[in-house]
Amino acid sequence: MNRPKGNHIPMLTPREQFQQDGFYLTTSVLPAELIERAIPHMDAVMMGEYETGIPPHSRLWNPGEDSHKIRKIDEAHMSDRTLYELFTHLEIGRWAAELMDARWIQLWASQLLYKPPGGRAAGHVGWHQDTQYWKYWQAGSEVFTAWIAVGDVTEDMGAMRFVRGSHHWGDLKGGNFFDPDHDAQQKAIKLPPEETWVEEAAVLPSGAISFHHSYALHGSGSNTSYCPRRSFALHLRTERSRPIKDKDEDSYYVDHLDDLKLHPVIYNAE
Repeated sequence: MNRPKGNHIPMLTPREQFQQDGFYLTTSVLPAELIERAIPHMDAVMMGEYETGIPPHSRLWNPGEDSHKIRKIDEAHMSDRTLYELFTHLEIGRWAAELMDARWIQLWASQLLYKPPGGRAAGHVGWHQDTQYWKYWQAGSEVFTAWIAVGDVTEDMGAMRFVRGSHHWGDLKGGNFFDPDHDAQQKAIKLPPEETWVEEAAVLPSGAISFHHSYALHGSGSNTSYCPRRSFALHLRTERSRPIKDKDEDSYYVDHLDDLKLHPVIYNAE
């Protein structure tokens, strides 16, 4: 999303915008037919129906639990062929490579995300930086997220919100994905001197992708609409990334990087 600030300021390229803001929102770039076809497969995985016979790596929600709670299911692409087709679509890799100036993009983790309607705090995602939870990558590794809108995402649906430029602020303290109290979190997060908290909602049409830096501060509020907010978060890496395999820590997501079925390469310029 280019935002020229005056008639004499040139439009930024997508890569320049990503570097400036820490996130970039595309237009609808994925096939509408594939997005539409993925919806019933997403529902099947949520209900515990696995087309391939392979269960997801983990589930934050199971059938019969609180229907207002956000649903997060990891590695759903291994459970369903249509989701695998979507997650490995070349357009995702092409955009990622352009934004990161990379030759090679690999999917190293995925999340199925469903935010139910109803406006309850149980659907909140607390302010956080992805790097808080990604301790298995060496410092400076290019790891980042592509977030796919499955259906239009409006602001009242609890759209993801980014703090612009926060990826320049380093490793902040006080964030927590699982904390629904946004106001308390914002007070606890210590901003660098002279920096300002400026939020932007990731309002997206169906089939659009929101890319964000691992240090970008983000969260989302309640879905007050009448429709569920459906999305997938794909965690990606470039050739400029190095894993840390620590036997004393849970390093599942980097222990199997050589398994190209589980962690497919979705773009390769070579």
